[in-house]
Amino acid sequence: MRYFEDIEIGHKSSFGRYEVFRTDVLDFARKFDPQPFHLDEEAAAKTHFGRISASGWHTTAMTMAMTVANMGEGNDHAGLGGVGVDELRWLKPVYPGDTLRCETEIIDKTPSRSRPEMGSFRNRTTVFNQDNVPVLTYITIALVKTRPLD
Repeated sequence: MRYFEDIEIGHKSSFGRYEVFRTDVLDFARKFDPQPFHLDEEAAAKTHFGRISASGWHTTAMTMAMTVANMGEGNDHAGLGGVGVDELRWLKPVYPGDTLRCETEIIDKTPSRSRPEMGSFRNRTTVFNQDNVPVLTYITIALVKTRPLD
């Protein structure tokens, strides 16, 4: 278990492998982002995407799935949830057939002034496709327990 005190600014990690399937892109779009370029080849061909692409929100959700899987592989911390996301950018389209992976870096951490049992840290996440092209980047702000005194 990694506590606030164990988090090292500058620590980097690489993880994840997520294959993007057409059926999943269409299912997500139908439910949550039903814009024509996520659902229809003809409509998508008339846009800068050129073909059906995953919703940015779907890409973000796939990233979260990789992140949670990574936490379950012995990389867990005493997490207390997220506070928010800063600087979310969808850099390039994600298409069915792409395979995604993540790289993260701890950029800072701050002990809580009012709650000594916790602190927060900011983590920059970059998602790459199979060609090592960045497709998504954002900074998360997460809460984490401090090491128990006993």
